[in-house]
Amino acid sequence: MRIDVLTLFPEMFEGVFSSSILGKARDKGIVSLNTVNFRDYSNNKHNTVDDYPYGGGGGMVLKPEPIFAAVEELSAHYVAEQAESVKPRVILMCPQGATFTQRIAEELSSEQHLVFICGHYEGYDERIRQYLVTDELSIGDYVLTGGELPAMVVIDSVARLLPGVLGNELSAVTDSFSTGLLEYPHYTRPVKFREWEVPEILLSGHHANVKRWRMQQSLFRTLDRRPDLLQGRAFTKEEKLWIEEWKKQNEE
Repeated sequence: MRIDVLTLFPEMFEGVFSSSILGKARDKGIVSLNTVNFRDYSNNKHNTVDDYPYGGGGGMVLKPEPIFAAVEELSAHYVAEQAESVKPRVILMCPQGATFTQRIAEELSSEQHLVFICGHYEGYDERIRQYLVTDELSIGDYVLTGGELPAMVVIDSVARLLPGVLGNELSAVTDSFSTGLLEYPHYTRPVKFREWEVPEILLSGHHANVKRWRMQQSLFRTLDRRPDLLQGRAFTKEEKLWIEEWKKQNEE
């Protein structure tokens, strides 16, 4: 996968792209992570990429010319390298976008080329939204100074799903939200810490019982913390019994 990030502050990504899981994935050649300063694509002598909004109002608006030019050149280069026509997913990081979820991360992880646009100032020229981007994403109902931090969040979430990135391929499969439920509790050594002990079933070595316990705990944790995730879910007969058990426990 190739990931290009259009930003006015490429230095913000240096540590993120060279450290931890993302750094290892890039070193292995699993993902190509690149930043592009779209100021380099401005078409004026002052290298400005923003201007005052038509109709008045506060703040500055990002101009369409440098964004279009950067995305089109990146797309052409990728097609030339791959010797096949591959259209990138062009993602605008924006508080007006769809809320980013694990499902979207899984969908994006199957793409070959992602281009992220990180804006600043008041907003984007509407023609960028209408005629260039394929997706608008938000990481929550709040406003940041720019799209760089949200882009880092999305890229990390997507890249970790690529084959070979995580040391244990099962990690991504059992993550919270991947199954529609929150992840079950984890324990490690020591068996007893102060007066708190590891659940005995995890020490039993009985894999089927451990798997069943984990499924039950995932359901209980979701009922406790994110019951909204269960709306519309088709429950098995066993899950329905667990829900009744959870209700009784919470009535006591």
